Amino acid sequence: MGQLPGFTGPEIALEPVQLIAPDGTPTAEERYSRELPDETLCWLYELMVLTRELDVELVNLQRQGELALYASCRGQEAAQVGAAACLRKTDWLFPQYRELGVFLARGIPPWHVAAAWRGTWNGGLDFTAKCCAPISVPIGTQALHAVGAAMAAQRLGEDSVTVAFVGDGATSEGDVHEALNFAAVFAVPCVFYVQNNQWAISVPLRRQTAAISLAHKAIGYGMPGIRVDGNDPLACYAVMAEAARRARSGGGPTLIEAVTYRLGPHTTSDDPTRYRSSAELEHWTALDPIPRYRDYLRTVGVWSQRLEDRVAARAERVRAELRDATVGAADTDIDDVFTTVFAEITPELQQQRDTLHAELARGHG
Repeated sequence: MGQLPGFTGPEIALEPVQLIAPDGTPTAEERYSRELPDETLCWLYELMVLTRELDVELVNLQRQGELALYASCRGQEAAQVGAAACLRKTDWLFPQYRELGVFLARGIPPWHVAAAWRGTWNGGLDFTAKCCAPISVPIGTQALHAVGAAMAAQRLGEDSVTVAFVGDGATSEGDVHEALNFAAVFAVPCVFYVQNNQWAISVPLRRQTAAISLAHKAIGYGMPGIRVDGNDPLACYAVMAEAARRARSGGGPTLIEAVTYRLGPHTTSDDPTRYRSSAELEHWTALDPIPRYRDYLRTVGVWSQRLEDRVAARAERVRAELRDATVGAADTDIDDVFTTVFAEITPELQQQRDTLHAELARGHG
């Protein structure tokens, strides 16, 4: 089997791979390359800023009653954009519910994301046209789907890779354990990308696991594990690219722990001030990935005011398009909830539909 740089069996470094220091300067890391075309460097920056701006707009739309719920990804832009940007368009992505940056990197229109959070039953169907599974709200179930898809690709002789995007809390779920074990036993081309944002809703990482890191869990499954600075888009890009190459060449799965932080609430229904300190938030705010990456682009001579203006103009335009497509959008036909489950509606579903229609009629009466 091929191996990741730095992986020599059970030895997994606690210090995350880092190519950009917090002050925006290049680090001394030599195992991974940070050499990318200027166009790619600018594209990553544009996607990160766009993710942040659209995240704000989606929160606003939820607060204004246009979305049922929304899970912010503020602070995790580098982890998401960096990991997704290096993959092929034919590699299948299996997201959780916080992957806005992944969706944008894959070219999924933001109003399709809004449709899913609005509750439109088919909000996720357009995702599959981009080789991306619909948003998965149940914790960790998408990891099993990713492994199944990887096994299918393996048996069909395809060279595609699947990526399961999960959070730190998902590593406490049985589904994720089963997915990791199955993937390793059958050496499937799947990458498990864990965004460790430090909190599973209100439960801190220290109360989720006794392992010295989430990446170290890979040892028990017999696969490489690696930690990466999740606030460094180039490190995330490089580590994911190497894991994907390994999987594509028959080397089996990899577990990546991207160490990052959720700057906002778990969802728009959450109040993080009830369980985490302002000092902790201030610490991680100082490590915000967007200004950090902007400083790096300045350091290497890629950033310009023209780039900044172009990115800001696009963000403003796409935010307006998102709002126009979402505000006042038609509600789902309630019958679709019952008629699209089976080819022919069952007696039980017909009874449930009749009951719901009767209750709605009384409510409007």
